[in-house]
Formats: sequence, structure tokens, C-alpha cells
Amino acid sequence: MIARKFGPLMGGLFLAFPAIFPAGATLIKKHEKEKKDRAGVNPGYRGRDAAALDAEGAAMGSIGLLVFACILWKFLPEHATWLALTLGTIAWITVAMAIWRAFEYL
Repeated sequence: MIARKFGPLMGGLFLAFPAIFPAGATLIKKHEKEKKDRAGVNPGYRGRDAAALDAEGAAMGSIGLLVFACILWKFLPEHATWLALTLGTIAWITVAMAIWRAFEYL
């Protein structure tokens, strides 16, 4: 739906996330439950909390990915590919880390 409305560029941003995130969150929850079972501890909210933390990280990384895509979109037509990719990667890491740091202090 996003690709139809906004084109393949925006649609591509949202391709992998819906496929990968649920699998990752489910896997984290499963591992946390197995840890509790091995330890003989009553299963509580640990798996859900771990999956929620994974979701927060995915959202932070997605914002960084959006910045990466915007930089590539603007720089690729006029600059060398290596330069656009380098700038995009640096921006992605910087934005994701800045968001992570901001949430760390909240």
C-alpha cells in the first residue's frame, strides 16, 4: 500500500521490517521463557519486556534507516555512489545512536 501511494522508494523502506521484526520479537520471548523454565522461576513478564525492548530498538533503527534513505535519495543523482553510501551510513549510525542515548536518559 505504501509503495502504491508513495512509490517504490518509500515502499522499500517498509519491506523488511514487517517480515523480520515479528520473528525477532517471538524469538526473544521464546528464549526468555526457556531461561525462566530452566531456572525454575515462575514465568512472568520477562519475555514480553524483552520483546518490547527489541521493538524500541527496531523503531530507533528504523528512524536511522529513514535518514539513510533520504540522504541516498538526495545525494545519489548528483554524487558518487561511494560518497552517498558513506554519508548515509554515517548519518544512520549517528541518528540511531543519538535516539538511543536520548531514550537512555529518559
